[in-house]
Formats: sequence, C-alpha cells, structure tokens
Amino acid sequence: MFKTGVLGFGGGPSVIPLIRHEAVKTYNWIDNDEFGEILALANALPGPIATKMAAYLGYRKRGTLGATVAVLSHILPSALAMIALMSVVQYLSGSQIVQGMIAGVIPVVAVMLGVMAYEFGEKAIKGLGAKLGIVLFVAAFALLQLLDVHDAIVIALFLAYGAFHFKIVRKLRERKQPKETSGG
Repeated sequence: MFKTGVLGFGGGPSVIPLIRHEAVKTYNWIDNDEFGEILALANALPGPIATKMAAYLGYRKRGTLGATVAVLSHILPSALAMIALMSVVQYLSGSQIVQGMIAGVIPVVAVMLGVMAYEFGEKAIKGLGAKLGIVLFVAAFALLQLLDVHDAIVIALFLAYGAFHFKIVRKLRERKQPKETSGG
C-alpha cells in the first residue's frame, strides 16, 4: 500500500489498477474475482475508494492492525509529500516542463483504467454470456448517463441482481427444458 500511495496519481480511481496489480498479480493476496467483488462493494460505500481497498486488504491479511497499517501506508506518503511540495508546485505550475509531465501521465492513467475496464467487461461476458452482458452494460449506461441515477444506486441494483443471478438463470433454464416424464 505504501507503493500505491507513493506512485498513485490522479485520485482513487486511477490507483485501483495499481492496487489490483499488487494484490492480485504481485502478492496473490486475493484472486481477480474477489478483487472485482470488493471493488464493487467499495464503490457502493462512501469515502475514498483506494483507502477502502487498502483497509480491506490489510484487514484480510492481518486483521485490525493490518487495516490500520495499510491505510496509513497508503495515505501518509502522499499526504506528507503534498504538504511538503505544495509551495514548489505552486511556484512551478506555470512551467512548461511541469505541464508536459502532467500531460504525459494523463494518457497512461486513461490506458490503465481502460485495460482494467476491458478485463472486467471480458469477465462479465464470460460469466453472463454475450447477450446478457451487453444488455446489462446498456442498462448500466442508460441508468448512469441518460437517466442520471446516482452511482451508488446503480451499484446497489447490480449487486442485488448479482446475488440472485444464478438462481434466476437456473429457473430460466428449467422453464426452457421440457420436463421429463417418467414412464411406468
């Protein structure tokens, strides 16, 4: 979490791919499915997402002490650096070099978020099937962008659906299959 706190740029959502890489790929603390579930749950709760993810991972590894250490490791480096460098950034904000550095980092963060979204979308299509995956994507897009429903409500709706998904699919399959009659 110290590494994500130091290297994270642009706020919580931009740090999530870094946290995922460390937790899933580097240290194998959790698998990709659990990360996706925790990410969805963390999105539904109030507060900074990266801090919630750090707290969960720390708690999962070492309980309350682990959560405390993980959160402090994640937020203290950037908080201290921000306080220490505030005057320098203010002074250099008009510099072409600093503006170029910021412009160079923004596309990298966008690509990282895009790759993560693609991987989660690919998993959703595998798990739900192409038709249902596309229908749910369109529904989420419509709720969020067209109807302007709050993010937390959409997440709660999809979490509720996810809780019953396999039961619903099983019942739909049972209805489609003709009932076998026993001969006698």
